[in-house]
Amino acid sequence: MQSFLTTVLLLFFCSDILGALGDVGTATSYGPPYLPTQCHGNDQGQFPSDGFFAAVSDGLWDNGAACDRRYQLRCISGPNRPCKGGVIIVKVVDHCRGNPCPAAMALSTKAFNAISKFPNVKINIEYAQV
Repeated sequence: MQSFLTTVLLLFFCSDILGALGDVGTATSYGPPYLPTQCHGNDQGQFPSDGFFAAVSDGLWDNGAACDRRYQLRCISGPNRPCKGGVIIVKVVDHCRGNPCPAAMALSTKAFNAISKFPNVKINIEYAQV
C-alpha cells in the first residue's frame, strides 16, 4: 500500500512539473490599428477568429519565421496580482512595433484581457510554441 501511495504522489508531482515546462517572458497589451502587419500586410484574414493574436519581440521574431506560429501561454505574475488564471493560444501576426519592444509579446487587447485583470500593466508569462 505504501508503495502505491508513493507512486501516486510521485506521478502527481511529476505531472505538475511537466505541466510547467516552457519559456518565461513578459507581455503587454496593444490595441488597434492592427493593420498593416509585417507578416501579411493588410490581409484581414490573418487574424484568428477568436481575436487572440500577438506581435513578438526580436528574440521570437526569427527574421519573420515567427509569422503564423502559435503559442500557448498563461499569466504567472505581475503588479497587484493581475492573473486571471487559465491558458490561451495566440497566433503571431506581427513584429513588435516598439523599438525596443516593451515585452517578449505584445498581445491583442482581447488576448491580454483574457489572462489579465488589468489592461495597462506588464505581466510575466509562461509560454510554449504549439
